[in-house]
Amino acid sequence: MGDRSNFPWPAAALALAAGIVMLVSGAGIALAFAVTLLWIATLWMVGGPKPPPSADVERQSMSAERMGELFEFSDTPIIVTRRNRVAVANRAARKLLGPHIVEQDVRMALRQPEAVALIDRDTDGFAVIRGLARRQDIWRINRKTLDDGMAVIEFVNRTAEADTARAHTDFVANASHELRTPLASILGYVETLQDDADNLDSAMAKRFLGTIEREGRRLQDLVSDLMSLSRIEAEKDDLPSNTISLAPLVRRAASDAAGQDRATRLDIEADGEFLVSGDTQQLEQLVRNLVDNALKYGGEESSVSVSLQPQGTKRVRLTVADRGEGIAPEHIPHLTRRFYRTDPGRSRASGGTGLGLAIVKHIVERHRGRLDIESTLGEGTRVAVLLPIQDDSRDDAGEAD
Repeated sequence: MGDRSNFPWPAAALALAAGIVMLVSGAGIALAFAVTLLWIATLWMVGGPKPPPSADVERQSMSAERMGELFEFSDTPIIVTRRNRVAVANRAARKLLGPHIVEQDVRMALRQPEAVALIDRDTDGFAVIRGLARRQDIWRINRKTLDDGMAVIEFVNRTAEADTARAHTDFVANASHELRTPLASILGYVETLQDDADNLDSAMAKRFLGTIEREGRRLQDLVSDLMSLSRIEAEKDDLPSNTISLAPLVRRAASDAAGQDRATRLDIEADGEFLVSGDTQQLEQLVRNLVDNALKYGGEESSVSVSLQPQGTKRVRLTVADRGEGIAPEHIPHLTRRFYRTDPGRSRASGGTGLGLAIVKHIVERHRGRLDIESTLGEGTRVAVLLPIQDDSRDDAGEAD
């Protein structure tokens, strides 16, 4: 008859007592017995053990639980649905869509027309949707149907790929524009010299040749910076292993960037023994780029200061500061973008390629450092590079102080 441990015995006793009261009150024996028996039988049916779940239901539950255990700690959001309701959602899925999605209709959880259409088709397939978590997000949703009305849905984040593709497209477009401008200038002057060579005096021809030389050097600098940027990006995941004494490198590279004509405007304070793990060529390029920018945009007569100071016991800070016009606050977050200029005309006239700070940023990242840019209009700009001293370069180089 089965286990009756959950049978409501107090209620059965009450039914029996009620039958006795009916019998004492004059009711017939048959009536009292029938009412009591019906009452107890009803209690028996309601309070008895529940029928065991069907094998299909139990198998589905165990299957979903086992799948949930398998991908609980996966970085990829995955959910398992049963008849379009979320049965299991791993940790990544709960973080993406919220913990409330479990037992919710998956179509309500996603709320995207493309995703809903994929669910409604009830077949294997995929859909690409935007704005699942943030407005600019791009996700590919893969759906695989299983037996018994179950399905597995995987969420693959394609945002980084789209951003990379867009960045590459922008880079090619900008590089093409930067290359085309000096090339057009060179070709124009060459054509003029060829067509009117007999009518040009020596002064005019010399001026044309000077322009051609200037634009040619600009092209040369641009190609050189493009090659440097490409090489640095290719090595970004390789930690530099050479031991470098930073102070003499800074003094040498800063003096090279200034040259004889601008050396009097340079104030270098770089003493001490700061050993870092680095790439000599890239660190020299970093210093040259920062000093060259400061001298170009810091004003014709104003000085530029270069200092190297300890930052606690684990870091060293390189600072390059000018006393120029300064940079408006809205430009500062974009200064390290390729080809970004606050004043395109002035930058090109001074020979800038628009890649100097982008190269600096990638060199700093490869050396596990940090780049800070501060500027005040009318007072000047200060660029600081924080680098880890050698003993800590592989542990906490990227941490802020």
